[in-house]
Amino acid sequence: PFFVDFRQPELLLNNTINLYLMTEPGVMVGIWHTVPGSRGAEARGKDQHWYEEALGDDHPVIIYLHGNGGTRRVPESTPASARGGGCSQTASLLGAARHRIQFLKTMGAAGFHILALDYRGYGDSSGHPTENGFTTDVLALYDWAKARSGNSIILFWGHSLGTGIATNAARKLQEERGVEVDAIVLESPYTNIREAAAHIPITKIYRQFPGFEYLILDSLALGDMFFRSDENVQVLSCPLLILHAEDDAILPPHLGHKLFETARSAYKDKTKVKFITFPKKLGLGHDYIAFNPELPALVKDFLNIK
Repeated sequence: PFFVDFRQPELLLNNTINLYLMTEPGVMVGIWHTVPGSRGAEARGKDQHWYEEALGDDHPVIIYLHGNGGTRRVPESTPASARGGGCSQTASLLGAARHRIQFLKTMGAAGFHILALDYRGYGDSSGHPTENGFTTDVLALYDWAKARSGNSIILFWGHSLGTGIATNAARKLQEERGVEVDAIVLESPYTNIREAAAHIPITKIYRQFPGFEYLILDSLALGDMFFRSDENVQVLSCPLLILHAEDDAILPPHLGHKLFETARSAYKDKTKVKFITFPKKLGLGHDYIAFNPELPALVKDFLNIK
């Protein structure tokens, strides 16, 4: 988006700073770092060095991987049902992505560090979007966080498109380095990008026409876009939590349940895989699970942390 200053997250969020990380030569990605709410007063006016040192305070760290629509801060409309989530008037005026801002507020208040990045080609990050490039960006951020966070828990949290990026990064970390990320949370996920594209509402009008698979679905493969979470979860062994709302109109919950069943069948330790659905009456849809006040407790219970 034009005329958006990603360098001032403090206009929308307390205890948050903007930083940049070079993930490979020629690619610089933008990141917002939110520290736990308990350190909010202490964080006021502090520089990046203080925030980096704060990562070693034993609080768990979320690497947040957002969906395809927009950036870590992007203008978008907001359903009336989601307007009671406590975002400031400033956020409304600036047209922030309310569900992402709310996620940072909710999980920050619950005692998590959050590192929310814009992949290459998104926001003010340089480079061109590719599936392999996204994985490179996430693993570079993981290494950066790991070097500063001591023995703190680090988890990948993907939303929508970001769920495929999360499982890609976790699989590569495990297979190429023999390292497990401490946990993965998949919010509103899909099985693979081909199956997701066959279900999202924007393609509904075209599904009845001959050539739909060739023109729409096969084009994703030609562009090297696969995001095979259904294959990735069959080789992962870290704790895996899947969250899906029953009224998700973008990626239907049966895709999340199918992914859960695939993972559960493959995992030796079935207790490491959990699927949580949110009833339709809550009106959380595809984007607004972060507005559920029970979310932090559900995640902490899964992670066995207080």
